[in-house]
Amino acid sequence: MKLERALFQKSHFYFIGFSFLMLVAFWLSYFSKLLDQENYRMHLHGSIMILWCVLLISQAYLIRAKKFKLHRIFGKASYFLVALIAFSTIDLFKFRLSELSQLSAGDYLATSSVLMALFTFLIFYGLAIYYKKKLTIHARFMICTVFALFTAVIDRILYFYFPFVGQFMPNVDGPVMQVVGLTLGDILLVLLSIWDWRSHRRFDVFPIALAIHLVYHYAVLNFYKFEFWRIFSDWFYSL
Repeated sequence: MKLERALFQKSHFYFIGFSFLMLVAFWLSYFSKLLDQENYRMHLHGSIMILWCVLLISQAYLIRAKKFKLHRIFGKASYFLVALIAFSTIDLFKFRLSELSQLSAGDYLATSSVLMALFTFLIFYGLAIYYKKKLTIHARFMICTVFALFTAVIDRILYFYFPFVGQFMPNVDGPVMQVVGLTLGDILLVLLSIWDWRSHRRFDVFPIALAIHLVYHYAVLNFYKFEFWRIFSDWFYSL
């Protein structure tokens, strides 16, 4: 029951904490330079991701307050918001790639980092919606959506505030800061899996999420080496 209380009564605090980390991560590159952004894409993507964080916090609080009808209304609105997340992520990343004359190994890695994070996010969200009538499973998968965004937040915090960490990271046209966020995500999902099993003998969500996250982890750190990914990335770049 302790885990259930943490999921249903305290999860909005976890989402608030994640939102604060996102603010810190993107403060130097976005929030402190709102009037200096290159074009609308940065504002579109930033606004949509802020709305997603607000939605996570609101939905978690509405469950705690037993406002189930309002929770369902916001849940249906999330379909549109998630579609916008997918569009704005691809649109912004494609714009970034268009500034390059050609792709390097680091760009192939960045492509796997961005696109596989989006793919992982959509899988977790899709599973949460599929199980929307089973609240305990639904809540767990909604929590897991954060892990697809976790690495983007952590690697920026490290890059801007703790750049010395880069000397300990693998180098692919620069330090691969994603290693830290991906590894922390793995560890947290392992701990959640253990916690859920010891508390409820449940092995139906977090271990699955861990397996998905491990595939995401492997893809980010290895796909750039493979010819199939380079072909795909070159095709994506040429669009």
